[in-house]
Amino acid sequence: MLRGIRKASSNWLGKAVMSVVMGVLILSFAVWGIADIFKGFGQSTLAKIGKTEISTEQFRQIYTDKLQQLGRQFGRPLTQEQARAFGLDRQVLQQTIAEAALDEDARRMGLGQSDAEVMRVIYNDPNFKGLDGNFDPARFQATIRQFGYTEQRYLAEQRRVGLRRQIAGTVSAGLGPPKLLIDALTRFQNEQRSVDYIKLDAAQAGTIDTPSPETLAAYFDDHKTQFRAPEYRKLSFVVVSPEEIGKWSEVSDEDAKKVFEQRRDRIGTPEKREVQQIVFPNADEAQAARARITSGMSFDDLAKERNLNPADVDLGMIAKSAIIDPAIADAAFALPAGEVSQPVQGRFGVALVKIGKIEAGVMPTYESVAAQVKKELATERARVKISELHNKMEDERGGGATVIEAAQKLGLAAVTVEAVDRSGRAPDGQPVANIPRGLDVVSQAFNSSVGVDNDPIQFGGGYVWYDVLGVTPSRERNLDEVRAQVEAKWREDQISAKLRAKATDIVGKLEQGGTLAAEAASIGSKVETAAGFRRDASLPGVPSGVVTAAFRTAKDGVGQTPGAGGSEWIVFRVTDISMPSVDVASDDVKKLKETLLRGLTDEQVAQYVTKIQSEIGTTINQAAFAQVTGANN
Repeated sequence: MLRGIRKASSNWLGKAVMSVVMGVLILSFAVWGIADIFKGFGQSTLAKIGKTEISTEQFRQIYTDKLQQLGRQFGRPLTQEQARAFGLDRQVLQQTIAEAALDEDARRMGLGQSDAEVMRVIYNDPNFKGLDGNFDPARFQATIRQFGYTEQRYLAEQRRVGLRRQIAGTVSAGLGPPKLLIDALTRFQNEQRSVDYIKLDAAQAGTIDTPSPETLAAYFDDHKTQFRAPEYRKLSFVVVSPEEIGKWSEVSDEDAKKVFEQRRDRIGTPEKREVQQIVFPNADEAQAARARITSGMSFDDLAKERNLNPADVDLGMIAKSAIIDPAIADAAFALPAGEVSQPVQGRFGVALVKIGKIEAGVMPTYESVAAQVKKELATERARVKISELHNKMEDERGGGATVIEAAQKLGLAAVTVEAVDRSGRAPDGQPVANIPRGLDVVSQAFNSSVGVDNDPIQFGGGYVWYDVLGVTPSRERNLDEVRAQVEAKWREDQISAKLRAKATDIVGKLEQGGTLAAEAASIGSKVETAAGFRRDASLPGVPSGVVTAAFRTAKDGVGQTPGAGGSEWIVFRVTDISMPSVDVASDDVKKLKETLLRGLTDEQVAQYVTKIQSEIGTTINQAAFAQVTGANN
């Protein structure tokens, strides 16, 4: 919209029109007033939980992010109508209100979380770890920036999430799935079946005569929609991402070697040590405790005496860079194995540190990692350019340039796709090859039109600009265009119908006492066996339909099911049903318990949130909610 206003006001006529428009807006404010924007439960507030307000713009951002995330999963964007049909609008609103209710509850109870705990969670987040497996500050900053966070805002959000987890953990403490439920689901998951089966293929269907022109024409008339030409779109796009820009950045050996020396410890495998620590309120207590250790008391016994859990004491096998407190890190990596440090003044108190096993680090040579370092450095440099290129592209687009024209002016590589359908395929039926994996520009293009100035798509830490250059509408093909495909589909249907009839006849004979071996011999096939498979089995050479049908059939019962494609049919007999003994300590049972526990926890927390909302009060601005979700369009 703003870009359109800028374009409209770029000449004298546009400026005159915009002056009139702005005059009308100013007059409307004078008549109606603007007080509702600044006070009360107006359009700026979408919901209120206790004293916590959820602004309309805040919910709009949350809702938009959720739809984009689901669109990427589905391979095409969700429209607001589809989202409402699925009930996503209400689900996102309920989740947002629930989170706000937990935040309000944490404030009411005076809960807090220390900076040290917040930093511990962030340091252990795999999304922020570099190539060496340790926390990478540059990666942290780049990642949170990509999702629109400043460092302060991200830390505040993590603190809120941590407090919500504390409340949820307390509410769900002691929950566990009942043994009866675990036993029933375990039996269901581990039940095994065996079948004997025969395959009927095109050879058993007999001769399929060539269809007459009249037969083929009639079949085509009945199935025209299957052979309809899809809508195609011509589009152009340009990708501005760290990876894409990094491809064109040359990094000298001199620069790469400097980075290698700076990051040598991170690139290689750093030295790791088994580290234990006990924190004391002051230096005197720490010194007295160390004297007792020197006199023969073990470090573990001292921890037990102070009622410390192993998790409070043992930092594990850890690299120096992964220890949050620099003073503790320095002390730990200055001691020999088996030694206990002198009292160390750390951030959170005075500590004694003990070292166990030591694993030496491995330092690579520059030559062995030169390509990796250059790629990493090129990508980092490119990240710095992304914002600059974004602004330049927006300026060019705002000035009326097409994607191709803007890309050429800025020295970027634009891609043109001559024709693509909604599934990402070209007219020859093959996937379009020059669209980066994971980029949903095709689905975005099918929600746009020729001449529309589209907003850029966020992708790979950068942006993608695209234009729709042309639209070839969907149309009905005539028989001559698709005669070969129509005849092949007709033949496939004929084979399938004959095989199904033959399979039904064989099932009838088996139910009357016949044997699979005899029926297989009569059609020139053979009896095959699939033994001891579970419901979730994927058996080589056995269609998944056989597994599903076998678990719907009683022991010694017979059945039939389609095979691969339309030119195969399966007739089977269930020969065995067994329930093997289950190890309750197995990984499968543990995963089942975890899944059930998550469900019970979610239900318990949901009930708790409902109680909070009823106590502190929840109000929803339905008009603002309808505006954000498109319900009033």
